Amino acid sequence: MAIRLAELQDLPRILEIYGPYVENTAVSFEYTVPTLEEFTQRFLKITAQFPWLVWEEDGVILGYAYGGRPWERAAYQWDSSASIYLCPEARGKGIGRKLYAKLEQLLQRQGYRKVYAVITTDNDASVVFHKAVGYRHTATMPNCGYKFGRWYGTIWMEKDLNTWDIPPREPVSIYEVLGL
Repeated sequence: MAIRLAELQDLPRILEIYGPYVENTAVSFEYTVPTLEEFTQRFLKITAQFPWLVWEEDGVILGYAYGGRPWERAAYQWDSSASIYLCPEARGKGIGRKLYAKLEQLLQRQGYRKVYAVITTDNDASVVFHKAVGYRHTATMPNCGYKFGRWYGTIWMEKDLNTWDIPPREPVSIYEVLGL
């Protein structure tokens, strides 16, 4: 077992894990699975600042989690978001908890004050998971996404990573935190 930073050569497997969420669920609000080229561009944009982690066992990636920026305006720069996707055989084994713990530790070290999770209203398992790892309900946005012929809402949950009143500095990139 290893948690490590994702690399470009991991993207086909990561896309294999993500694809069924797009095609078969409302967990992702995307309608079509991104091409490898589109996904690579997304990965490069995210990893310029944020960690993207994979869980690997015996050379096989079973899941991944990554940080992001929930809003673009300057005053929001101390906020981050977290996303996680696991293949079916990885669920219920504590992998999600371990990936999130490492992701949150890195986001905290980068200088983020809060981390947000946006969860589809029908994804009860994700709400239970996030509550179990310390997130609290912040908002519900009913009927904001339309997929598979019906409306879905989103639940916003948040967790404090740092509790300072005045930020000591702007958040730094994951590469600066890791000395890479």
